[in-house]
Amino acid sequence: MSHINMRSLRSRRQSSRRSRPRLRSESGFSLIELLIVLVIIGILAGIAIPRYMSSTTKAKQVEAKELLHQIYMMERSYFLEHDGYWIPDVGVEASKDYPYAFDQIGVEIMSSARYTYTIEETESGFRAVATSYKLDDDPAVDRWSITESGSLIPESDDSVER
Repeated sequence: MSHINMRSLRSRRQSSRRSRPRLRSESGFSLIELLIVLVIIGILAGIAIPRYMSSTTKAKQVEAKELLHQIYMMERSYFLEHDGYWIPDVGVEASKDYPYAFDQIGVEIMSSARYTYTIEETESGFRAVATSYKLDDDPAVDRWSITESGSLIPESDDSVER
């Protein structure tokens, strides 16, 4: 008889373990719930990161646009004083490593510059070009130019070429 009582006691213990309510410390998320959250985060990141990168590239391009506009204004001033545009020797580039290359027209490149600048002679005047080979993490080149007419031209826009 004691053998039967032991069996019934064991079965009662096992059934009470199965039917007892969860304790607060045992609550949590299931694996499927966690995977769904990770998938949603991945989708949102896949949408947001390219847009963020494009925005930061456009912000960095402001440097080139502003400096090209400054070169244009200083070339116009030089033209009014000397009846011609200032054209540096062939191969002269202004950059953060050589900031005073365009000092003769009053343009200085900042030490944080991301672009290299050149000025070349054209049939009608000049063309200034800003080039960056490493604007962000992709291999696309970013190149902008401005002419004596003041037209800013995106020759290869890194924020678009993705």
